Amino acid sequence: MTGRSAEFLFINNNNTRTKFALCSRDALLEHRAVETSAVSIATVTEAIKGWGFEKIVIASVVPRDVPTLLDSIRGKPHIIVNHEIKLGIEIDFPKPGSVGADRLANAAAIADQIGDQPVIVVDFGTAVTFDIVDTRPAYVGGVIAPGLESMTRYLHQRTALLPRIEIREPEGAIGKSTEHAMLSGAFHGYRGLVIEIINQIEKELGSSAKIVATGGYADLISRDLAVIDEVQPYLTMEGLRKIAILNFPL
Repeated sequence: MTGRSAEFLFINNNNTRTKFALCSRDALLEHRAVETSAVSIATVTEAIKGWGFEKIVIASVVPRDVPTLLDSIRGKPHIIVNHEIKLGIEIDFPKPGSVGADRLANAAAIADQIGDQPVIVVDFGTAVTFDIVDTRPAYVGGVIAPGLESMTRYLHQRTALLPRIEIREPEGAIGKSTEHAMLSGAFHGYRGLVIEIINQIEKELGSSAKIVATGGYADLISRDLAVIDEVQPYLTMEGLRKIAILNFPL
């Protein structure tokens, strides 16, 4: 791994993968990742080997991993994302402490893109989440549904004859094999889920919204889906960049 230095290290500790980014105040520079199930001082140290950084921002939805992550950064200045730090947006939510750090980061990132309509962020991760930022800008709530891998893994684990599948776009909607049928259910089913949830959110908001997709399956599920306006693959990390600038001022 080649050496490189920047002001910030960002850590996005999610249920499936823990992602690392080296970042300046202006841009994300490099990305690495490990499986969250393998997080340890050794694996984190190896993941960030060769990087120089001064400050750290951690967004975690896996509380048991936080002590390990802190031990891995050896006491350097850090912040842990939660509703009590500066986010650049209001949190208009009954229990703000229950909002996941990754969802707060997405909301912080999207706040700069707010115009005259709200924004819905659809994050295709371990769960598929829908988070709404209104024009104030303020985070006002969201929707959580099972993720693609969670659904297909459950079918495999709970049925005797259904295989474990790798998610991809099927050749057609009518399955010609068990795997094809499962792919069709996952791909077309989730596209339908996205459309219907967005319709219901916009109905409740009383206006149309800009729809931004992110997360591991964003490109796949959003492909040629008219309801999605943009795919921003590094939205969460961009949110951490904004949070870093707000909480580590020059």
